[in-house]
Amino acid sequence: MDNSFLFAIDPKTEEVIVSNSPKGTKKIDFVERVHREENEVFYFSVVTLTGITKIADFDVHLFKSMDKVCQMIYKKFKESRI
Repeated sequence: MDNSFLFAIDPKTEEVIVSNSPKGTKKIDFVERVHREENEVFYFSVVTLTGITKIADFDVHLFKSMDKVCQMIYKKFKESRI
């Protein structure tokens, strides 16, 4: 299974919704919700990632770079809770 996660912001609850989609499938598995107060750096990184998708002159390289940052922050966050 690929360890890449998908991230979305729930603005009402100020949470990052974390999910995973196994490589080669269309299935999306819910992983968890991370409240902004649990990890503000992660929350605002995903806000930035989401904002990049709304730019009229979308830059895929910028998006992929920010996604890597979000992946790294989330993985470190998960490790710190073990």
